[in-house]
Amino acid sequence: MILPLGDDNRDRRIKPLMNYFLILINVFVFIKFQDFGNNQKFIYEFSTVPEEIMTGKDIVTASKTYIDPQTDERYTVPGLQPTPIPVYLTIITSMFMHGGIAHILGNMLFLFIFGDNIENVIGHFRYLIFYLVCGILASLANIYATVLVHANPLIPTLGASGAISGVLGAYLLLFPRRRVTVLFFYFLTNVPAIVAIGMWFLFQLVSGLGMLGGQGSSGIAYGAHIGGFIAGIILVKFFAIGKR
Repeated sequence: MILPLGDDNRDRRIKPLMNYFLILINVFVFIKFQDFGNNQKFIYEFSTVPEEIMTGKDIVTASKTYIDPQTDERYTVPGLQPTPIPVYLTIITSMFMHGGIAHILGNMLFLFIFGDNIENVIGHFRYLIFYLVCGILASLANIYATVLVHANPLIPTLGASGAISGVLGAYLLLFPRRRVTVLFFYFLTNVPAIVAIGMWFLFQLVSGLGMLGGQGSSGIAYGAHIGGFIAGIILVKFFAIGKR
């Protein structure tokens, strides 16, 4: 396990206002609209459903009731809800939603550490567009991966991970030797970004190939992580054109 805790920001020239704004929006949606992940109806309305994106049609499914074999407790899992916006826009809305507290805390930690450096290079507005484009491409990559591995296309996906993966890809390309403070199991140490982010991407790649090999799904959209990461590497130089 390797968990980044901070990096070297001594060369930062501008305050990362857009990065702070993105973090604020994610937290606001999680608290206000998702009720800390408890508002399942909202989640099933605005998450990205691969089948809906592929067909362009809003899909509604019935709720299902399950019984816990150990406790005999009954619980209901809501079905897909009517989407009050065009289904293609869920690629954007799902980018600002999270499945639980651990999910949003992990994503916002990565965004806080690495996003400010990219915003410092390409500027506030370009950074926002870069973030959104990476998130969109990551979502499309995950839909393609869903088809490729014959996964259930009715399972909704959500989270900022794809867009943040694009930020990580850009960071690795621009600052491969930047020192990053990480928690490596139980030890604090400083490693180059190529090690910290490289190990993260290697895990995503291995896990994604494991799904391709039929080892099942963990509920994590590895296709989005890999697609967003590659998009970030490819696009950041274009967004940096004309910048110092």
